[in-house]
Amino acid sequence: MKRLLFLITMLLLSACSTTQIVENWKNPDIDTYEPFKVLVVGMTSNNEARQKFEQQLKNELEARGSQAVMSLDYFDASLTAENITEASLKKLEYNLIKDGFDTILFTKVIGVENKVVYKKSYSDDDNTHRKFRDEYLKYQAIYIDPGYYDEYNVFHAETSMYCICPTKERELIWKGYIDIMDPISIDETVNDYVRLAIVVLEEQQLIRLIVSKDDIKN
Repeated sequence: MKRLLFLITMLLLSACSTTQIVENWKNPDIDTYEPFKVLVVGMTSNNEARQKFEQQLKNELEARGSQAVMSLDYFDASLTAENITEASLKKLEYNLIKDGFDTILFTKVIGVENKVVYKKSYSDDDNTHRKFRDEYLKYQAIYIDPGYYDEYNVFHAETSMYCICPTKERELIWKGYIDIMDPISIDETVNDYVRLAIVVLEEQQLIRLIVSKDDIKN
């Protein structure tokens, strides 16, 4: 039943969303996980998008009982202004542990793909029995009509959850690959992305599931 509800939720999200989950992986050695204090990192040079993304993810995590801190509030400005060394990153991890963090939720764009889709009016479900003249007449506007296809960009993003527990290696707990279709509005894209990531993390039992009063009654 739980799996069915998850699939229904995913279908509803993808039907009206600019984001789609492509694949996700969970560490097979981890059954359930509940982060105590999370550093939220959105790696982008767009400060507005970073601010909105980290803030919204922070809000969602805190609503589920975790402490969450945005990298914008934690990182020194020099950390993102230039390349840093491995030694500096080790020092950062040490400081995170000292400050009580046990989890990093790290999101970045790993690629951009240009897509070309032909307009529906140019498609045909049964095109195996047409004659040459029929096909030429149908598609001749391609010569003069630049609107016979749509071009759009797909941003391939990746969100990873890492444990930085002092008694373990900095192990990967979960990784999700999410495609963002032709983003136009920062607010819409952030809303869709965060909502989708949270749903998957809940389904994988890696964050606490919010239980409403109605659920308790039922």
